[in-house]
Amino acid sequence: MKAILFIALGGMVGAVLRYLAASLAGKMLGDGFAYGTLLVNVVGCLAIGFLAGWGFTALENNPHARLFVVTGVLGSLTTFSTFGWETMQYMQDGRWQLALANMALNLIVGIMAVAGGFSAGQSLLTKVI
Repeated sequence: MKAILFIALGGMVGAVLRYLAASLAGKMLGDGFAYGTLLVNVVGCLAIGFLAGWGFTALENNPHARLFVVTGVLGSLTTFSTFGWETMQYMQDGRWQLALANMALNLIVGIMAVAGGFSAGQSLLTKVI
């Protein structure tokens, strides 16, 4: 039961962060493209890559912390379901260039962010140990 509470609390934090990031991106960059979704997907990928590269060391001693951060916060922050919906809507609207750009940017930049986060986490781990 404790595990579910930690996931729920992390999910609440991640959902609020997602909303704030998407709102800010929309205000700053406009709503003609899914900038908010791209932003949270890249940040989520960077964060999970960093934690994995760091070996989840800080979270291993406390499994509830890992559930809170990885399953709760990051699981709620990233929005691949929204990504799929927005991409499909671009396609339905005949806006194929935006659909392809949305797919390419989320996948390529997201994977690059995971790799960068992983390297940063490993680098920090070697300095700590």
